[in-house]
Amino acid sequence: MSRSVSVDRSIASPCAVPIGRIMTERIQNDGGGTSSSSTSSQRNETDDDRMIAVVLSEEYENLDGAASSRLSKLAPIPHVPRINMFIPTLSDASSDYQRLLHRLNAHGLVEVKVSGDGNCQFRALSDQLYKSPEHHKHVRKEIVKQLKDGRSLYEVYVPMKYKHYCKKMAKSGEWGDHVTLQAAADKFGVKICLLTSFRDTCFIEIVPQLQAPQRDLWLSFWSEVHYNSIYDYRGLPNRYKPRKKHWLF
Repeated sequence: MSRSVSVDRSIASPCAVPIGRIMTERIQNDGGGTSSSSTSSQRNETDDDRMIAVVLSEEYENLDGAASSRLSKLAPIPHVPRINMFIPTLSDASSDYQRLLHRLNAHGLVEVKVSGDGNCQFRALSDQLYKSPEHHKHVRKEIVKQLKDGRSLYEVYVPMKYKHYCKKMAKSGEWGDHVTLQAAADKFGVKICLLTSFRDTCFIEIVPQLQAPQRDLWLSFWSEVHYNSIYDYRGLPNRYKPRKKHWLF
């Protein structure tokens, strides 16, 4: 029998943002004004994060094939980039999550939960790229850069002023959408595979528009409100595997 293991890496619920909140509304962060010293510190932190991310990417780039082989026979639907427009009711979200858990179990996949702080899409992508969700700031920065540099590829899918959209997406806590997923696929040269909770759509593939994908990233997508990182259990990094208990007699 296939096994499904849910690995919770934080005390946060699957989505810490209230279920009734509109996804496109900005999530305000605590904090006061900025200073030149804090700006310099943030810049150094981002540079360090980028260097670590590159090293980890090179180290783990060959470890993501197991999930692909598990789901290779699924037929994905075409992906159309779009921004977040609605979220489900609490009742629908609950039943959707049970459906997602059933699909994970059916395919023997492991869901590594990331914090539901508004950065979950970027955290999940970071975990797939670098085997740690902690490089989400670097991932967001690279995606926003791609959105700006490739404006002609994405603007048609954004029903608001494009500069305003990019400015919003640059802020920590702003929820990612299907446009940012397409930009991520294009920027990192990857195929993003979503195992969804949707009733009529199990599997969505997002491929780079201008190049062949170099690797696959696997995410779970729950009811328009949360993303997690998923693995085949055999390909799960050791840091996520449950520790064996040693009994003392």
